[in-house]
Amino acid sequence: MDLELTLDAPAVRAQLVEFLRDYHERSGGKGFVVGLSGGLDSSVVAHLCAEAVGKRAVLGLTLPADSSNPLDQKHAHLVADQLGLPTEEFSIQPFLDAMHKACRHKATRLSDANLRSRARMLVLYWHANSTGKLVAATGNKSEILVGYFTKHGDGAGDVHPIGDLYKTQVYALARELKLPRPILSKAPSAGLWKGQTDEDEMGVRYRDLDRILHGFENQLGARAIAERADVPLKTVEKVRGMVLRSEHKRHGLVVPKVGFRTPGLDWRAPPSRGL
Repeated sequence: MDLELTLDAPAVRAQLVEFLRDYHERSGGKGFVVGLSGGLDSSVVAHLCAEAVGKRAVLGLTLPADSSNPLDQKHAHLVADQLGLPTEEFSIQPFLDAMHKACRHKATRLSDANLRSRARMLVLYWHANSTGKLVAATGNKSEILVGYFTKHGDGAGDVHPIGDLYKTQVYALARELKLPRPILSKAPSAGLWKGQTDEDEMGVRYRDLDRILHGFENQLGARAIAERADVPLKTVEKVRGMVLRSEHKRHGLVVPKVGFRTPGLDWRAPPSRGL
């Protein structure tokens, strides 16, 4: 089995736009709110949302802190201008300062990074609730599977448009959408601290990560994945560990079962069928 990932980008684009349009109509929403980071994923999500419900119904928010890279802001506005999106800038620095002042515990790099992500989501939902819109999350399948997101931060959202696309597939969709070249060529980063990049933090390249995850998705063993993906076995085992340790982050509710049907476990009620 070949572990290289492909994508019929025009077909997937049409599928996701139709899904977002239908989901939006059924929810009774008045559009989408998207956090524009200046990166690939948020730019793709903004494009899809604008195509689904119209550019005037999509609010793009830039959420800088004092340490944010000004280039990210520039790229966020580059996409917003390309699409003609209404945008607002909202600094999360006051939230960060207030928490550091109020909490007696010394912040670690992890706690500070998670605080940034959660502060952004707080602002996104405030705007969404105030305008009747839905929050469109920007996480991709690669990050979701290995837990490379903040619980109740960038992992939150009303809908995850690219949540079933590996990062390398998001690149293919971005080329289909004709994203600006600076965004296509920049190193992926969550902007959590100065100089931070996704691949450095995870310790694995997206190209290798996606092929490993694709192998697990197709129920291949670790050794077979290592051989077919041409990566060290220890890298495959590392990714396996990341997936297993982050399982809790992919479940919104962790509830011990007592009743016949349990929220977050086996309570399934499609909207069209009621309870």
